[in-house]
Formats: sequence, C-alpha cells, structure tokens
Amino acid sequence: MKLSIIIPVYNEEKTILEILARLRAVKFDLDYEIIVVDDGSTDKTKEILSRETILSSPSVKLISSDKNYGKGAALRRGFEAAQGDIVAIQDADLEYQPQELPLLIKPILRGQSRIVYGARFLRPHQPRYKLFYQGNRLISWLFWLIYGVRVNDPWTGYKVFRRDALNNFQLNGQGFDLEIELTAKWLRAKEKIMEMPITYQSRSYQEGKKIRWTDGLKALWVIIKYRFV
Repeated sequence: MKLSIIIPVYNEEKTILEILARLRAVKFDLDYEIIVVDDGSTDKTKEILSRETILSSPSVKLISSDKNYGKGAALRRGFEAAQGDIVAIQDADLEYQPQELPLLIKPILRGQSRIVYGARFLRPHQPRYKLFYQGNRLISWLFWLIYGVRVNDPWTGYKVFRRDALNNFQLNGQGFDLEIELTAKWLRAKEKIMEMPITYQSRSYQEGKKIRWTDGLKALWVIIKYRFV
C-alpha cells in the first residue's frame, strides 16, 4: 500500500516549509509521496518550493499552475498525479496537524471504511469566526436533510480515502466547493464516511485565511445540485 499526500498551495510562503517539515517528521506505516500543487502563487511560494523540492527526497513532487484556478482545481490535478492506493488532503496553512494523519489512515488500512474525515467539531471547539462555524453547522444539517446522512464536518480539509473511491464519478469543482462536491457524490453513491476527532487551529484573515462567505453560498448550491444530477 502507498499513500499520496496532496498539498494545494496558494501564497503560503510563510508556512509551506513548516508543513513539509512536519509531514516528514511523521512516522507512516506505509510508503508515501507528497504532491505539492502550487496554484499560481504570486508571492515567494513557487521559488521556495522549486528550491526545496530539489534539495529534498524524491518522495516530494511539485506541480505548478501558470495562474490561480482555485483549491478544487489544484486538488483535482493532485488526484490525477497520485500513485498511491490511499489519498490524503493536507492544507499548507498549519490549521491541521500532520501528526494526526496516521490515525485517520488506520481505519482504511483495517478495512473499516474507504473514506475517513478528520472532524473539527467532535472535540470542544472555540470558533474564531462564528459566522463560518454556523455556516458549517448549516451545511451539515442540509446534508442530513437532503441525503439522509449526518456528517458532522463535511467541509473539513482533512479527508483521507482510497483512490478508487473516485473512480465512479467526475469532479468539477474549481474552488472550496470541490470538498462539498466530494461529500455529496460519496453520499449519493452510498459510501460510508467515517469521522474521527482532530485538533484544529483556525488562522485569521490577516494570517492568510482564504475562504469567504460567498463560498458558503456555492456550497449550498452544490449540495442540492449533486443530489439530483
């Protein structure tokens, strides 16, 4: 078994080396590759990555876009390049803790589930932005209402899954809506999504947080759209 860790990156010059260092410090019980997808960064991210990948182990691969297409587009490029049997999404912003990834991988290795989400709200959570927290609660409720399945954190950035779980559908999302699309299409396909509690440290907009309230509106449309399309 092999693990592919996909890191979508856009203007993360302050954190990209740290997240790579943290990942390398994790002891995985299987071979792994790290695929960094630079989504048209305009700061020094691309320069840092080009230098870093040359000096690092062959397990790190860099994919670069000529312009910013969105997180969803970056993830889709990463999925296409992944050679692992298991795929994990790892954001570059330090909000999620790489040392917890092996815990999310174990249920897949044991055959308990093909898809595992690291759920931010299964532990006591003090939201930095209450609007976005309530938006996540609304999205969770809509999934239960429309799909009949309760997913506590459908928008989590920590999704781990068998690569063949993507075989039965095409992904279309360009931005943050891709993660809602994944959840919707898996639920429609009657896939079991296991959720496990994780540690989450939200960053501020001053620190580089990128999601906006308009992404919430797109998410609502995606939930409804892929229930019937």
